[in-house]
Amino acid sequence: MTTTTAPVGGPTVPQERRVVTEIPGPLSKEMWERKRAAVADGVGAVLPVFVSRAGGGIVEDVDGNALIDLGSGIAVTSVGNSAEAVVRRAGEQLGRFTHTCAMVTPYEGYVEVCEELARLTPGEHAKKSALFNSGAEAVENAVKIARYHTRRQAVVVFEHGYHGRTNLTMALTAKNMPYKHGFGPFAPEIHRVPVAYPYRWPTGPEHCAEEAAALAIERIVKEVGAENTAAILIEPLLGEGGFIEPAPGFLPRLAEFAREHGIVFIADEIQSGFCRTGSWFACDHEGVVPDLITTAKGIAGGLPLAAVTGRAEIMDSVHGGGLGGTYGGNPVACAAALGAIETMRGMDLNARARRIEEVMKPRLRGMAERFEVIGEVRGRGAMLAVELVRPGGTEPNPEATAAVVRHCHANGVLVLSCGTYGNVLRFLPPLVIGEDLLSEALDVLEEAFAGL
Repeated sequence: MTTTTAPVGGPTVPQERRVVTEIPGPLSKEMWERKRAAVADGVGAVLPVFVSRAGGGIVEDVDGNALIDLGSGIAVTSVGNSAEAVVRRAGEQLGRFTHTCAMVTPYEGYVEVCEELARLTPGEHAKKSALFNSGAEAVENAVKIARYHTRRQAVVVFEHGYHGRTNLTMALTAKNMPYKHGFGPFAPEIHRVPVAYPYRWPTGPEHCAEEAAALAIERIVKEVGAENTAAILIEPLLGEGGFIEPAPGFLPRLAEFAREHGIVFIADEIQSGFCRTGSWFACDHEGVVPDLITTAKGIAGGLPLAAVTGRAEIMDSVHGGGLGGTYGGNPVACAAALGAIETMRGMDLNARARRIEEVMKPRLRGMAERFEVIGEVRGRGAMLAVELVRPGGTEPNPEATAAVVRHCHANGVLVLSCGTYGNVLRFLPPLVIGEDLLSEALDVLEEAFAGL
């Protein structure tokens, strides 16, 4: 199928749920067969509908179905699809030049993005950045920088963590299927320690932070050696592993331990950054100031851009030419990032994220009281989740999770699942979504639970 005229998206998309065919519809099914013939099977899809336009809180498919978007392309389109400032700035840049390679002939946009990152990321110290294409690239380069700076090799990561799909970032990631299975051998000198997971901590959430921090530190000291450890790498709010909020006090204790032993503390804010949790970064909620912070996803309104930002003395420790990449900090992506940041500031998307939490959390908690399959409601801002369990205990219930997802998709609500056990529903709506759409999506979600 070829489309002769492109439908207008962005803020002009009607903000209403509309189901006019079964989902996926006939045109999406036709395109899916084309995909099967041309695209590697390893490239899957959560929902096999093909998008024609999107904007606000709506994704519209080629069959004319309009779905309420509670995924934002996995936290990428936080400012909405085709946000005005993103389109305007990226379009202007497209008319000037598309690429020169920042390592050959630099341009102002790259510098402007780095200046914004220095202003926005936690801490008042001198900071510098390097730009890349994807979250996995950012994490990989953060590890490179930490190892170079410390002249150490070991990297400590955490249970349930997710950091990417390259060889190194697969080693850093906890979950086997589908991310690691069959792709080894992996990079060496990666050491995994417990995370403070309050819902599943054996002695209860009230003891979680202190005990988990003590256990993690003991493992580092006894099994790795603090003097051998280049970096401690953690998501301040764990993403793919289940939207786990580490118990309060856990992150500050780890950061303190890292400072005491000259270990680079790296915050992976690729999913949780840029207003997603109701603050510019999830670290802000406990006043944690990382040495290095990785960003991507929400940074550029849907264009591929990522960054490592950190203490100037750490970032500058790498020799000239040791960091970079042909497309890293592409000028069009940089322009889009400046447009996204303009939108975040202008619309106060931190406040919008907090308002989304105010709308969604009471409804989700009400469902938890009504439906025993919901074990916990958690998250911050517009990064929320429910963990599903078998009634009467805490055994993970991935079957119920899959059933709820199917019901929502069939009824025009795009939701995502996650979690090491495949039993967590995660909600990542665009921060510009209307409250009426949120309420309607929650109605569909409640129907899904009632039908289990």
